[in-house]
Amino acid sequence: MVCAQTRVPGVSVAQVARRYDVNANQVFNWLKEPRFAAEAEEEPVTRFLPVEVLDAEPASVQPDAEAQIEVELANGHRLKVQGGFDPDALAALIRKLAS
Repeated sequence: MVCAQTRVPGVSVAQVARRYDVNANQVFNWLKEPRFAAEAEEEPVTRFLPVEVLDAEPASVQPDAEAQIEVELANGHRLKVQGGFDPDALAALIRKLAS
């Protein structure tokens, strides 16, 4: 656990040693031991799931006057839409606000 934390980007051995109240040199010694060596990381594998398209034509849906959506973006913008809305136009607006 201690050795694994030293492999996190941006974390130093000294920080980890202080966290566990051990000498940094001891942590360096542990890192040299084969039993604490990092396990070989597997390369990410792209996986595809089967998809079956049941209806290629979207069903015609009437806008709901009671519909409401509220989106809070990471940059602090908040968007609240009430009534019927065009999903494509809303997506474009969200992308614009997010940038």
